[in-house]
Amino acid sequence: MTLRSLLYVPADNERFVAKAHTRGADAIILDLEDSIRPERRDMACDALPASIASARRNGAKIFVRINPEPETSARDTSAARAAGADALYVSKASRSRIETLATEAPGLALFALIEDPAALLDAAAIAAHPAVAGLSVGGEDLATALGAQPDPDTLKMPKLMVHYAAKAHGKLSLGLFRTIADYADLKAIETAAREARRHGFDGASCVHPSAVPILNLAFAPTPEDMAWAHRVIAAADASPSGAFVLDGRMIDAPIIARARAMI
Repeated sequence: MTLRSLLYVPADNERFVAKAHTRGADAIILDLEDSIRPERRDMACDALPASIASARRNGAKIFVRINPEPETSARDTSAARAAGADALYVSKASRSRIETLATEAPGLALFALIEDPAALLDAAAIAAHPAVAGLSVGGEDLATALGAQPDPDTLKMPKLMVHYAAKAHGKLSLGLFRTIADYADLKAIETAAREARRHGFDGASCVHPSAVPILNLAFAPTPEDMAWAHRVIAAADASPSGAFVLDGRMIDAPIIARARAMI
């Protein structure tokens, strides 16, 4: 699954939902949680069949961010599954919550949002669950739980911890080393996306469509990257040994594997 960009869309906002399919995001996260006032969540949940059908018209994956409270979580999960969501975006993820959801929605992929210190320290166990397809850090919630500011310096270590947990278990790792709430500084988003890609993150979420093309570009190989990868593979296929020199650099198994993965 390629997920360079994931766009949050409040599931109660008919205008935003109607335009979601035009934004170019690899995934649309229809949000039933923090971006909606509590009194509107039932209505948004009931509208999921139409919202999902509308948002996926251009081929985007459709995820639903569900509420953490047991009663609303069960309601959201049932509605998302019945409406044909591709995955659940699990707010306030924990090992026990993931296990419960895997039972309630068998076969539905789960993306775990790590939003408190206990979940952060348990990220590897959460990533290991077979229902989990990817992990991310909810920077604002985690900072609040820590009594910290959600600045890049504060968020970098926890985001790397979750990133390493995801990669250790072959799961997607999503995020930037900054809060996504500050959506107006597009240059900062671009810089953060390129930094995250250098660390091996697969993509990131955003709350405004202006960030989607930035994420799509930053998390995709450049033409230069692709040209390099093709040259490495061609040289590897022609080489009689496992290691060889290309452009004055030694190329061996992990570099060849990286080139094949890029292609």
